[in-house]
Amino acid sequence: MDRMLYVAMSGVKQIMLAQESNNHNLANVSTTGFRADLNEFRAMPVFGDVYPSRVYSMTERPGIDFTPGALVSTGNDLDVAIHGKGFIAVQGPDGKEAYTRAGELHVGPGGVLMNGSGHYVLGNNGPISIPPYEKVDIAQDGTITARPMGQAATGMAVIDRIKLVSPPLDQLDKGLDGLFRLQSGAVAPADGNVILTSGAVEGSNANPVESLVTMINLQRQYEMQVKMMRSGEDNASAASKLLQVQ
Repeated sequence: MDRMLYVAMSGVKQIMLAQESNNHNLANVSTTGFRADLNEFRAMPVFGDVYPSRVYSMTERPGIDFTPGALVSTGNDLDVAIHGKGFIAVQGPDGKEAYTRAGELHVGPGGVLMNGSGHYVLGNNGPISIPPYEKVDIAQDGTITARPMGQAATGMAVIDRIKLVSPPLDQLDKGLDGLFRLQSGAVAPADGNVILTSGAVEGSNANPVESLVTMINLQRQYEMQVKMMRSGEDNASAASKLLQVQ
């Protein structure tokens, strides 16, 4: 009975982990530039000093869904969306360079350019700082031009250029903060072929309908595993009664 019980128990645990990941995707349906996590189950034998007679289930993230999200027009001059492949370089919470598709930008305290998650946007020489301005434009190649306060309409000056990168997708890993980093820990070089669309942001690629269907299926699998555990308990109780000395 222990085999049935522990197999069902491991199934319950892994289904809960899969449900957590699926709920995370569902919760980020409206998050700008979000990339959904992929999940799958597979059998995992328990190896040890003897023959692996126990095979449990295991859920894992085999990869990330890099399918582009829909472009949403905002009319904000600071908002940008990447057209095709590529990422925007930002400074992560650890102070190191990371990458994102979230282009909902604004000027934060001290004139530093930030995205909606509060990460500093990186330029040629670190975080981009924008002086007091009347108008800001971001070109397709990431070049930022601004008209300083009190200047004529023709007085546009180049401030900096957003660092745009396009590393191989199979070399990227997504952290708990939602940012992407190279698995090697290196810094990706700037790529001049990455194109921005200004006045728009890229939406999440998480599919709410698919996530809801997955949630229902996982719930049914969870209930099935619980029933197996109860059946194993009932069988153990019945066997115990049969073995009792009369």
